[in-house]
Amino acid sequence: MQLEKELIRRGLISEANLSIASALSRASFKPLPAVLVDSGYIDEADLLKVMANQHGLKFVLLSDMPIDSSAVRSVSAKLASHYGIVPVQIEDGVLTIAVSNPLDTSCVEDIETNLGLRVERVLACRADIRNALRTHYGVGAETVERILADSGERDHGADRAESYDLERMAEDASVVKLVNQLLQEAIKDRATDIHFEVHRERVIVRRRIDGILYDTSIPKKIELLYPAIVSRIKLMSGLNIVERRLPQDGRARVKIGNDNYDLRISIVPAVHGEDIVIRILPSTMLFDLANLGFSKTHLSAIQNFVMRPHGIIFVTGPTGSGKSTTLYACLSTLNTRDRKIITVEDPVEYELDGITQTQINPKLGLTFANALRSMLRHDPDVMMVGEVRDRETAEIAIQTAMTGHLVLSTLHTNDASSSAVRLVDMGIEPYLITPTVQVFIAQRLVRVICTHCKESYESDGKKLFRGAGCKKCGNSGYQGRIAIAEFLPMVPEIQELISARASALVIRKKADSMGMKTLAQDGEEKVAAGKTTMEELLRVTSV
Repeated sequence: MQLEKELIRRGLISEANLSIASALSRASFKPLPAVLVDSGYIDEADLLKVMANQHGLKFVLLSDMPIDSSAVRSVSAKLASHYGIVPVQIEDGVLTIAVSNPLDTSCVEDIETNLGLRVERVLACRADIRNALRTHYGVGAETVERILADSGERDHGADRAESYDLERMAEDASVVKLVNQLLQEAIKDRATDIHFEVHRERVIVRRRIDGILYDTSIPKKIELLYPAIVSRIKLMSGLNIVERRLPQDGRARVKIGNDNYDLRISIVPAVHGEDIVIRILPSTMLFDLANLGFSKTHLSAIQNFVMRPHGIIFVTGPTGSGKSTTLYACLSTLNTRDRKIITVEDPVEYELDGITQTQINPKLGLTFANALRSMLRHDPDVMMVGEVRDRETAEIAIQTAMTGHLVLSTLHTNDASSSAVRLVDMGIEPYLITPTVQVFIAQRLVRVICTHCKESYESDGKKLFRGAGCKKCGNSGYQGRIAIAEFLPMVPEIQELISARASALVIRKKADSMGMKTLAQDGEEKVAAGKTTMEELLRVTSV
């Protein structure tokens, strides 16, 4: 009762909400503090400060507190994870640990009995403790310890690979749990890709978040289990476990929490083993042109282009510039019951209901060009070609557009002005390009300033914005990405230059004189609007 009275006295909760939380606590047999926080009635930090005062303890922010590595080594990952504690400091036989529940003293008794240390406690938020456990022990550290303890450690991963049936290990519940933990942590941190890289004496795991690769903290001994991890991932994606000499590609579907995810797995042989890259794709994703970050002018233009009955829309840019996402958003706009839409992709990244999607398979002779020829017999209104890579594909795409179809596709060029020149270099005659292509759209993705830690500053007399870094954005200062773009529509002046086989530089100068907004200019507008930073803009637009 003392806690409840103190919370009301400090104005941290109303009597009505406290009464509701108390009833929930009794009905669910959960401690009242946990119910108060989980139900959103009170901020955990505010609650723990009150409890710390009542129990004579200190409340700390683990992110602001140096953690002694020797203290971490003194407590096993298994023990720390089991009790949900973080060793903070060890000095003169006294171990300081961070806990989130001052009423639970079982961890103190266990440590003092088994480690012979005297324990002192400080209070910290549960999320901070979870993050600290991941940072200082590594993702899945307690699972790694349990597996190695159960099976008996070896000095070398290679010995382990030879000594154990990898398929049996891959199906072991603990290995399954370890791989699931790695996936779950990556998804929680908004990663789009996970990279597993094996070297002579260590395994590295990196994750791509908002287009940037970050190292993942993992336990060093995970290298002993790497063969089993590789085998588990192969089993998940239906790949050959015993094949280690050739690259393999597969896919899998997993459920994390209440959400399903599609995984695209690529495995390649490296000097010291097999490297893996897992692309993480939500199974259900809403594609909306209005949410991609296009300016009002660009958004209006692309909505107009996609509603035309025929012609080609090319989206250009390097790998990872968001081309496929833009095309999927266009398809979602067009996806009505009165249209037949067919795609030819490599690979099919997202499954769209109501659309016929085909993945090419060059090994079986199913190339973009061959698939396009066959798909034309299916009476489509709209076709998407994942990428125009060669003359044959380009010619068929253009012929398709000339016969009354709308075609969406991508090219690998650095800007919009280079795209027509690229097609000419492939061997496409200019007189075929000018009447069929509607627009070349070049785009990049820039990271968005985190709204939770956004701050303003002065630079050359201008008010700009940046992210200071916080828990929400992983201290990067950014959260999410939006597109910057330049549009080159096929107006008569540009068509004349293409027909004359003008260079990309000449086409760009003409487009600039006609008011084309370049990638850099579009990005500068987003910097001025406080959506991204100049540093981020320079990162993606500098050649």
